[in-house]
Parts: sequence; structure tokens; C-alpha cells
Amino acid sequence: MNSSIVVAAEPEERHGVTFREAFWVWLRVAALSFGGPAGQIAVMHRILVEEKRWIGETRFLHALNYCMLLPGPEAQQLAVYIGWLLHRIPGGLVAGTLFILPGYISLMILSWLYAAYGEIGPIQALFFGLKAAVLAIVIEAVFRVGKRALKNRVMIGLAALSFVMIFFFHAPFPLIILAAAFIGFIGHATGFKAFSGSIGHGEAKGETDEPAAIDRAFAEQIPDHVRPSSSRAIKITVICLVLWLGPVVALVYAFGWDNVFSNIGLFFSKMAVITFGGAYAVLAYMAQQAVEYYHWLQPGEMLVGLGMAETTPGPLISVVQFVGFMAAFRDPGVLDPMMAGALGGTLAKWTTFVPCFLWIFLGGPYIEALRGNKALTASLSAITAAVVGVILNLAIWFAIHTIFREVEPVHAFPFAFDAPKFSSVDPWALLLSVGAAIAIFRFKVGMIPTLAACCLAGMVLFYAGALS
Repeated sequence: MNSSIVVAAEPEERHGVTFREAFWVWLRVAALSFGGPAGQIAVMHRILVEEKRWIGETRFLHALNYCMLLPGPEAQQLAVYIGWLLHRIPGGLVAGTLFILPGYISLMILSWLYAAYGEIGPIQALFFGLKAAVLAIVIEAVFRVGKRALKNRVMIGLAALSFVMIFFFHAPFPLIILAAAFIGFIGHATGFKAFSGSIGHGEAKGETDEPAAIDRAFAEQIPDHVRPSSSRAIKITVICLVLWLGPVVALVYAFGWDNVFSNIGLFFSKMAVITFGGAYAVLAYMAQQAVEYYHWLQPGEMLVGLGMAETTPGPLISVVQFVGFMAAFRDPGVLDPMMAGALGGTLAKWTTFVPCFLWIFLGGPYIEALRGNKALTASLSAITAAVVGVILNLAIWFAIHTIFREVEPVHAFPFAFDAPKFSSVDPWALLLSVGAAIAIFRFKVGMIPTLAACCLAGMVLFYAGALS
């Protein structure tokens, strides 16, 4: 009995990081997790790799590469992964939960304010400016990811093909990702040089002579929780599936398939499996379903939700909370609308993020055993290139619905897409979007100042009588 207690405590004693210390560091990471996945990953790298020296550069990048292959927010999953490496499943739970908790609270407050006051002129003006700024941020994301991923003509071609397939042919997003992964794998297997490089997170440089805490501890002995185990994998899968899908099954059983809460649970459970590439990559699909199929939101409201997610800490995919809130708020049944909205937002968040813990706790040991596998890197390179095309599709979809008041569907087999009516251009939305883009690209103004300036500009235009 005593020996088992000693073994259980050994991993923490070897790397020297206490659970209490890790808790406060993860809270600090969560409070600074603005700026989308790039900013969040940069914060974790600065604190965990450079400042605390808990994890080395090579292992950090290996974990990040795996998280980018997964559906869901890679930054939050990276936090879960490193927390799990440090302190097993409790460490991963704390790291991942703290990562999204500040954003959950902030988005709940903002969603309530929008639902209560969104029809009032000043609030609408504020969000008018917000949407223009978000458009510039999404366009910046295309360039940021493209610069990192499109290292050669083959990758550029993959991005272009991905854009054409999703924009003009409405190809399913998961199919695009799977096809890209297969192309990358085959390219590596055939020795094609275009797939042999890194995906652009940077080489594993900057390592010091002194190994990081995790690397030093694992060099002495690999902890039991990091070793692959079939029995443990089965237990983790069963527990996580019950936590994830149990509430959804209960809702469908109690209220039927057509209830708004059942639809929220089912839709976002499906989203949790297909959200490869983060929020930017999948938002167009989510918006189309929420607006055109379920009629939960108006087109512009998805931009409002993304603006909220941009201005609060946590992953951008947290916009699902706003969508779930508004869906239940507008179809509350016997509940108070605000209470229904809070429950709908919480359900959307739960079904989106619980699977993230499953992917890490289940796959982590096997990925640790595959460190240095070049086939994974090649597949990831191709996926990242395809994601650039998907994000470009999102940017164009947002631009059409932000700058133009009207769109018209174009159907010419096999093409199907929305084309803007150029006579319906909104000059103020165009001006604000261009101004935000100039601030971000030319003057390197940060995301938060840009969003704040555009919101202020929207208020000024409202009180000047320029907005109808």
C-alpha cells in the first residue's frame, strides 16, 4: 500500500512542480489568453517554456502538432496536454477548465446584455463597429496562417483547392481535412520534398543545456500515466463519452428531437467532432447552419458573437456559447428566456469542450510514444495548408455579410454560392473595415485597441445620425 502511494507521487517529485504552483500558473495563463490561438500559444510558450522551464521546446511543439490535428481549439487542448503531462488527469482537468472559465463567465454576461439590450440603438451601433473590426481580424488570420503554412507551391495549391471546394461546391469540411491528411501522408511516403518540412511553428531551437522539468523527469523514467494502456484507454473513453453525450441523450429522451435544447446538444456534439483548424476554419459552417437551417441567429449576429469571443479570454470557438444562448433565449418553452439562454449557452459550451479532454487523455500516451514521427508532421503540413483555404472562405463570407446589406444565391450546377448585390454596399461598414485593416496590417495595432476603436466609431456614427 505504501509503495503504491510512493509510485503515485513520484512524477510530481521528479519534475519538482507542485499541483498548487501549477494551479496558479494555469490561472495566469487563462487570464492572458486573448488574441486567438496564436496569442494563446505564444503566452503558454513564454510562460511554460521560457519562464518556468516546465516543458522543452521540442516536446512543446510535438504536443502542439498533435493538438492541431484534433478537432477543437488547439490552444486549450495544448494546455490540457501539458497539464496532463505534469499532474496526470487532475492536472489536465484543471489546466483545461481554467483555460475556458474566464471566457465562460464573460460571454455569459455579454450574451445577457445583447439579449436584453441588443435592439437598442446605441448597443446596435457598438456591435456595428465590432463586426467591422472582426472582419479585419479574420482577414489578418488568413495572412498569419498562410505565411506560416504555405511554404511552397504544393501547399499554395492545396489551399487554393480547399477554398474552391468549400466556397463554390460546399464540400464537407471534414472531407477536406481528411483528404489533406491523406495527401500529406502519401506525399511523405513517396518522398515528395514539399511535405518534408516543418509546418512553420518554428524549429526546435532555443533549447538550453539545462533540460526542462518534464524532459528531465521523463529522461529518468517515463511515468505510468504517459505509457499507453488499453485498459486505461477504455475507462477514459467510457467516462468521457458518458459525461459528453449523457446529457444530450437525456434531453432527447425527455423532450424529443425537435426541442431546442436537444438540437443544441446534438448540433454542438457534432461540431465538436468536425471543428478542425479552430474557430476561424469552421465558423462559416457553423454560421450557415445556425442562420439558414436552425434559424437561431441573423447573419450579422454571428459576427457579433465572434466579436464577443475575440474580446474575452479563451478560445475563439467559445462563440458557440453565444449561439446556444440566443437559440434557447428565442425558444425558451416554459422557462424564463434568460434562464433558458444561460442553460443553452452552457450546454453548447459543455458539448463542445468535454470532447477535448477525451482526445488528450485518450491519445496523449500514444502520441508521446510517436515523438519524432515524420508522417504525422507531413499530414499536419497538408492539413494546415487546407485550413488556410477554409479560413479564406470564412473571410469572404464575413465580408459579404458585413459590407453588403443584401446577397443573392447563385445556383449553376455544380456551383452554389452567395453573391453580394453591389448596389447594397454599406459605405460606413466598408470604411470601418478598411480602417481596421490598415490599423492591423500597416500600424500593427493590437486586437483589443482595434476592436475598442471600431466600437467607439460605431457609437459616434450612431449619435451623428449616420446609421439608419
